[in-house]
Amino acid sequence: MNIYALKQLWFKTLLGVLAATSLGIGMFFSPKQANAFQAAITPPGVYATVTYSDPINVRGGPSTVHYPIVGRLSPGEVVPALGVSPGHEWVQISFPGSPDGTGWVYAIYVSIAGGELQIVEPPPTSTPPVTATLDLTLAAAFETQPTQTRLPTFTPPPPLSIPTFTDTGQPTASRSVFGIFIISLGLIGGIGLIVSFVLRK
Repeated sequence: MNIYALKQLWFKTLLGVLAATSLGIGMFFSPKQANAFQAAITPPGVYATVTYSDPINVRGGPSTVHYPIVGRLSPGEVVPALGVSPGHEWVQISFPGSPDGTGWVYAIYVSIAGGELQIVEPPPTSTPPVTATLDLTLAAAFETQPTQTRLPTFTPPPPLSIPTFTDTGQPTASRSVFGIFIISLGLIGGIGLIVSFVLRK
């Protein structure tokens, strides 16, 4: 047997396997089989499908504060839906893992199909909400009283004293003598100037 005949044999064998596989898949997914398979994965009545990309929490009631987490649902998981909270923010589902067989999921994380949901009142909380109490001892530790300080007082400056000056000049007689001396010198100089001017002519 040459290489060409061997290749034809392998091709025919592979083609036969593919045909048999396709025939089996077609018989498995015939209309009746497909309907039965869809009915097996989809619960009857109203159901909720997880549309969030990550696993979501299932709580014992419609609140993230007052109710504990009782389980989780994976993305794409389908569960029966029983009701909706008064504000339509939470959906009640059938959840066997919880104590009463039900749970609550946030409405924006699931899509509802198969009908309308009735409003369901939330179950009573297991523990009452914690009310904030003020610790007076702790509050007193941070309470401070401002210390009173005296305002600065204004002290007026001492009165301004204006100094007085007295005339300490020379006596009037000595000043007169000094004036006469200056005038005499001026006259002598003037006479000398006139004499020198006449003699030059």
